[in-house]
Amino acid sequence: MTPALAHIETWIFDLDNTLYPASANLFAQIDARMSAYIRRLLDVPHGEAVRIQKHFFHTHGTTLSGLMREHEVSPQDFYGFVHDIDMEVLAEDRRLVDAIAALPGRKLVFTNGDERYARKVLAKLGLSESFEAIHDIEACGFVPKPDPAAYRSMCERQRVAPETALFMDDMARNLAPAKALGMTTVWIDNGSEQGPAVAAPDFIDFAVGDPAGWLHGILGEI
Repeated sequence: MTPALAHIETWIFDLDNTLYPASANLFAQIDARMSAYIRRLLDVPHGEAVRIQKHFFHTHGTTLSGLMREHEVSPQDFYGFVHDIDMEVLAEDRRLVDAIAALPGRKLVFTNGDERYARKVLAKLGLSESFEAIHDIEACGFVPKPDPAAYRSMCERQRVAPETALFMDDMARNLAPAKALGMTTVWIDNGSEQGPAVAAPDFIDFAVGDPAGWLHGILGEI
């Protein structure tokens, strides 16, 4: 292990566009399903449904959070609809599987999605056995990243000491609360950033384009 990361005991990974490349475009399917859900729920045209969806994402952290707060939507109903997608676009990356297996310490997934969906994705990626736990949106009490409460919930429930943890996410804004708690942060700079503004570099410790290559590099394997 590279000396700068020798203190890391817990490796925490976001799921979407982090454990698989953004080029898989899986989230585009979910995005379309979310717009369709809003269109059906509120009986609005497609363009208005998209506008509402993006408004909820930016103001509430996730589309679901906005729908729950403003329209009392059931999470189970929402996820049952939006996660009915084609996962054949995903493929196993053996380099990533091997790199995660080689990391010393605990490995967790921290996602704004639900656990059922996360497990389906991990199975397609060959990562079903790679993680000790999945801390999903339900475990956070449906308070999503980047709300600091979600990170505190994850640390408490999973018994994570932030100062010895590393968090990797493709959305820069999701790294700021992790850094504030004392975590080492890694931004997957793959073009999937969806926030209104890219985070300031003071809470990004590492910016990488290829997670598998970077992990092998810190392990001294390339």
